[in-house]
Amino acid sequence: MLSRFFIIIILFLYSCSKEEVIYKPTNKSDPYTLYQEGLKAFNNNQYFFANKKFSEAELNFEIIELAAKSSIMSSFSLYGMNFYDEAEENLKRYLETYPGDKNVIYAHYLLSIIYYEQIEDQKKDLKPLIKAKEQIDFFLKKFPDTDYAIDLKFKKNLIRSQIAAKELFISKYYISTQKWVPAINRLKIIINKYDDTIFVEEALHRLVEIHYHIGLEDEAKKYANILGYNYNSSKWFEQSYKVLNKNYKIVKEKDIKKDDNLFKRILKKIK
Repeated sequence: MLSRFFIIIILFLYSCSKEEVIYKPTNKSDPYTLYQEGLKAFNNNQYFFANKKFSEAELNFEIIELAAKSSIMSSFSLYGMNFYDEAEENLKRYLETYPGDKNVIYAHYLLSIIYYEQIEDQKKDLKPLIKAKEQIDFFLKKFPDTDYAIDLKFKKNLIRSQIAAKELFISKYYISTQKWVPAINRLKIIINKYDDTIFVEEALHRLVEIHYHIGLEDEAKKYANILGYNYNSSKWFEQSYKVLNKNYKIVKEKDIKKDDNLFKRILKKIK
């Protein structure tokens, strides 16, 4: 009786499997329609839907140029949503898959912008800044005569200033904890690599302060001379002079007579 039951079950399953459709191929999606749907969504700021359609279009295009264009638009849609990591990953895949595409320059530019926009204030980590600087340096070296290069040159200058600001912030932290060697090293980075930024003046002054504090007066005077030679009218030159001359009183601009010259008066005291 039991064996008969199993035979019936097997025959039932076999008959069902004969009628069941295991796989039914579907018609291939029209990549042009998908791309147009993605473009319409993109123009309406519907970036999530646009990314989906552009990704589908890339998979369905047989023409490699159109597949590459769909990939770029997919990355741009991800960027539009501030999905920076996903956009970066997609762009890198695009560059590996379509290295000869005409939009490669734009892909590298968009990578630079993605890194640049992730830069935060000077209290944060240096890594995003360094990453953005390296990508922009790469772009400017490889594509120096493009329209994008003009924008990235401006952004590079801003990045240099921000790196200098971060280095100065870190050095001040070391100063506050009396870690003189790492503080000096950070300040030297500013004066050696970022001497075209506004932070070099304060960096020189802090070097004067530190060396004077630890008893290296000759070193302190050396940095004070550099500061005075290059930035003799800055407030940091006055502050450094006061470190080396305790009896010197910094004269405020409102206390100076119209025919007085503050710099000449400081030079006279130095001599």
